[in-house]
Amino acid sequence: MMSGITKDHQRFRQIVKGKIRDDLRKFLTRGELLGREGNKAISIPVRGIEIPHFRYGDNDDAGVGTGDGKPGDQADRNGEGIGPGGTEEGRHVLEVEISLNELAEILGAELKLPRIEPKGKRRLTSEKDRYSGIRQTGPESLRHFRRTYRRALRRHIISGTYDPDNPTIIFERSDRTYRSWKTTTSPQSNAVIIYMMDVSGSMGDEQKELVRLEAFWIDAWLRRNYEGIESRYIVHDVRAGEVDRETFYRIREDGGTRISSAFRAARDLIGSRYVPHEWNIYLFHFSDGDNSSESDSRECCTLLRDELLPMCNLLGYCQVASAYGSGNFINVLHEHLGDDERLVTSRVNTKDDIYDSIKAFFSAGR
Repeated sequence: MMSGITKDHQRFRQIVKGKIRDDLRKFLTRGELLGREGNKAISIPVRGIEIPHFRYGDNDDAGVGTGDGKPGDQADRNGEGIGPGGTEEGRHVLEVEISLNELAEILGAELKLPRIEPKGKRRLTSEKDRYSGIRQTGPESLRHFRRTYRRALRRHIISGTYDPDNPTIIFERSDRTYRSWKTTTSPQSNAVIIYMMDVSGSMGDEQKELVRLEAFWIDAWLRRNYEGIESRYIVHDVRAGEVDRETFYRIREDGGTRISSAFRAARDLIGSRYVPHEWNIYLFHFSDGDNSSESDSRECCTLLRDELLPMCNLLGYCQVASAYGSGNFINVLHEHLGDDERLVTSRVNTKDDIYDSIKAFFSAGR
């Protein structure tokens, strides 16, 4: 049975989650969360909540400290005051700890995102040890105390040695029972996310910050849905190359733009490492929509239609606003591939748009 303090704590956690849900758009734009993973606790400032505590009544002691005093008097009469006290209540801010997985769960509930249904044959398996049985031998660390006690009590009662006035139970070797385990093989839904980001000269620091924030929350949501997941990162200007996560989030580049280079790099990466019928593949490309030429944009559509889209669950294209980019690539995609459900596009002009962009990408549950 759940204790009262446990119930109170759970109610308090639900209140905290409700406050976080109310300010979810704000939390999605917090750049200091970048790089956090899984079940590691992160601190979230939540206004308007106080930690439950005891309130003590007034006592009869008078004065400030041990001497006489009035409200507003200086504690140190030899010091210099800094002015009268304020007259308005402060805004209480509580720092609560919550895991990134919990934040991702709140994100999915608030956006009404369906749980993702993995595609293809789930051939890859993982082995797990599950404690599902009882045996008479085993290490003391696995001894099942309740069952052992019940066996000993039953033996005392049957033999007539049980004394209700002195209910002492002596364990014998035959009473002891231990938890046993067996190794089970279970299907494991594996997924790979490939992030592609335009780092050309038209993508300024503001645009790259929008990309990093959205990529971070996409990663958090997909990790909430899959047991096994890998993330790969590609950056490009006129040439594309794979980088590690840290470089993806910190890189500053310049130069022109050839979007097809990123799609070819993604195609080659999938071909060398990820068999499409064994992996759930997610592709996300971030750009300001400025490409080097119309012919390259058409080549991109050919690569997507003939090679990338048939092998992936979802290809999300996120176009961020830029004063220097033409912003035309999203229109090309709509014109040539707008009827393909595996292609989802979104526009992000400010940090507030990240919320709606993520909802657009995952509302179909692919």
